[in-house]
Amino acid sequence: MSRFAACFEDLPDPRGRNARHPLTSILFIAVAAIVCGAESCTDMADFGVAKKKWLKTIVPLPYGIPSHDTFSTVFRHLDPDAFDAAFRRLTASFAQGLEGVVAIDGKAVRGAYRRAAKATPLHFVNVWAAGPGLVIGQKLAPGRNEVQGALDALALLALEGSIVTADALHCRPDTARAILAAGGDYALALKANQPGLLAQALARIEDAGHVESIQIAAETAHDRTETRRASVVAAGDINFPGLQAIGCVETTSRHTNGHLTSHVRYFLLSTTMSPSALIEVVRTHWQIENKLHWVLDVHFHEDAARNRKDNGPQNIAFLRKIALNLLRSHPDKASIRRKIKKAGWDDEFLTSLIAHMR
Repeated sequence: MSRFAACFEDLPDPRGRNARHPLTSILFIAVAAIVCGAESCTDMADFGVAKKKWLKTIVPLPYGIPSHDTFSTVFRHLDPDAFDAAFRRLTASFAQGLEGVVAIDGKAVRGAYRRAAKATPLHFVNVWAAGPGLVIGQKLAPGRNEVQGALDALALLALEGSIVTADALHCRPDTARAILAAGGDYALALKANQPGLLAQALARIEDAGHVESIQIAAETAHDRTETRRASVVAAGDINFPGLQAIGCVETTSRHTNGHLTSHVRYFLLSTTMSPSALIEVVRTHWQIENKLHWVLDVHFHEDAARNRKDNGPQNIAFLRKIALNLLRSHPDKASIRRKIKKAGWDDEFLTSLIAHMR
């Protein structure tokens, strides 16, 4: 708890001077509740009542358990930028130095729409560190502008030793410069939304003639067998910030019905790498979908969350990510689903999850 309190002690309390419940106690109860499967402020209050005896051994509760209205008020009015800074301090206690792939991708919270505006739910840009398997950043995409959300997130991160991956939406000079300024390298997907760059890349690959390539042995999964072939060519003559090479990955899939499909993807690289390393980087990017976004929707029911007022959706999204980092970093080999259930049933296991926050 001391580490948790240290990360959040400078967080401005949005309540008045007559606030009864310590802010760190409210935050701790909320995180522990979400670790155990809570989905709303009412769930947090119910969790507090059910676990009051356990909570009293960890956090001060001078006036008992906060009501669901207290949880709602705090998260609606808490400054999300200040909460983001505290979140990053807490994340640093899990991940000591980042290396490998850091993936950036947007995610809509489909239930967080305002009445009469169902088509425009809130949109976040999430940053996932594949090495430690942790969320290291979140930014609201202003006006659903995912590019600006990514730039805002990158401006707050230190990415030395990392390769930042992103889809073709982020294959832009300003995003590349932001990644380089943060100390990282990039592997940005290149598609037809950048026709000039794509034409130059295709011409450079064609001019290169015979280049080193590697084919990865066929793998069978999801009712299909996939084979990948990759190549990397130098591209220092193309005008794009920090560009050193162009990567090409061809994936051939044979389905169980015998149908054969093939598609080629291109990538701008700020560092030269081997074809086998390129395949690994490209495949690792998809962890942000499989290990973050899918988990948030299936196990934390984020897509169905109806928090939509003021800063509530952003702040509760931070809480989910803190809870997920706790669950991911715990050495128990059980699945996320099983860890959530065990935490709710077993106070000793819940304590070990919290204690693992170094």
